[in-house]
Amino acid sequence: MRSFIDLDRTLGSQPVRLGARLARLDVGRGREALYRDQLPELLRALADETRVASITASSAIEGVTVDPSRIEGLAREGVEPRRFRNRNEREFAGYRDAMDEIMRATTLEPITVPYILHLHRQLFRHTDGAGGQLKTDQNLIASYEHGHREILFTPPSPKETQFLLSELVARYRSAAEAQAAHPILLIAAFVLDFLAIHPVADGNGRLARLLTAHALLHQGYGVARYVSVEQRMFDTKNAYYAALYASQRQWHEGTHDVWPWIEYLVGILEDSYDDFESRVAARRSLAGLSKQARVREYVLHHAPVVFRLRDVRAALPGVSDQTIRLVLSRLRREGLIEIDEAAGGNGPQAAWRRISGE
Repeated sequence: MRSFIDLDRTLGSQPVRLGARLARLDVGRGREALYRDQLPELLRALADETRVASITASSAIEGVTVDPSRIEGLAREGVEPRRFRNRNEREFAGYRDAMDEIMRATTLEPITVPYILHLHRQLFRHTDGAGGQLKTDQNLIASYEHGHREILFTPPSPKETQFLLSELVARYRSAAEAQAAHPILLIAAFVLDFLAIHPVADGNGRLARLLTAHALLHQGYGVARYVSVEQRMFDTKNAYYAALYASQRQWHEGTHDVWPWIEYLVGILEDSYDDFESRVAARRSLAGLSKQARVREYVLHHAPVVFRLRDVRAALPGVSDQTIRLVLSRLRREGLIEIDEAAGGNGPQAAWRRISGE
C-alpha cells in the first residue's frame, strides 16, 4: 500500500536506463503474441516443461523441497493425499494446484482479497494448515546468516493487515486501470507492498510469486508460461532477498526506495524473454532432424551447460529415454560432455556438463 499512496514520489525518480529495459520487455511481449499465433504447438510444449520447473523452484526458495525422483509424479494433476510421504510433498502439490489454476485460466480472476485468500487456501489444501486466512499473530522477517537471529523487517500487525491489504489491492487495480505508470513498475510495486504487509502466517513468498505470474499474464506478459521466472529467482536467491530488503527499508514511513526491487524484477524478466527467444529458435532448428540428431543438436547447442536427462526429455517430447541415453553415451565417448560429479554424480539423477560444441 505504501508505494501507491503517492505514485509520483514512488516512481518519479525512475533511473534513465530503465526506460530502454522496459521497452525491451514490451518488444518481447509483442513477439510472444506473434509466436502464439504462428507456433501454438511449440508454445504448448514449452509451457509443459516450464510448469514443473516453476513449481519446483518457487517451492524450493522457501525450503519446500522433495526427492527429485518424486517430482514428476507429484507434478501430475490429481495426486491423492494418501500418496504423499510428508508435508513438503503436500505443499508442493498445493503450489501445483494454485499455479495450474492461474496458468490454465481462459479468463483470469481479478485480484481481490478473497481471491488472494483462495490462492492461499489452494497452497495448503493438502495439509492440515489454516490456508485461506489472514495472519492472527505478528510475523517477522528474520535472517540466521550470521549465526544468530537478526530481524530484517517487521511487517504490520495483524490488526492492520485487513485494511492494508484491501487498500493495496484497490490502489493497485485503480493505478493499473488508469495506466498510471508502466505495468511492470506497478506489478513490482504491488508485489513489494504485498511482501511488506506479509498478510498470512505461512506461504507469503509463494503467494507473492503466484500473484506476480497472475499480474504479468493479465498485462499480456505471458513469458512466465514458457520459461521459469521462478527458477531464475531461485538461481539468484541472494540477490532476490537483497533487492527486496533494500526496497523495504523505511517502508512503514513511506519513504522507501522501490528501485532495487524493480530493477531486480526487470532483470529477471529480461533474462526470461531472452531465454524464451532462444528456446523458440532452438525448437525451430530441430525440425526435420532424426531423433538422435535432435538430441545431439539440443545438447551441444541449446541445453544449459549443466543439464540432466529430464531436461532433454522435457525439451524433446516424443524422444525416448533410451535414445537420449544412447546419444549422451556417444557424446561422452567423443569428449563433448562429461558427468558433473559436483551436481549429482551418476545414476538416474546424474547431471551432465557440456565441454564444448561442435
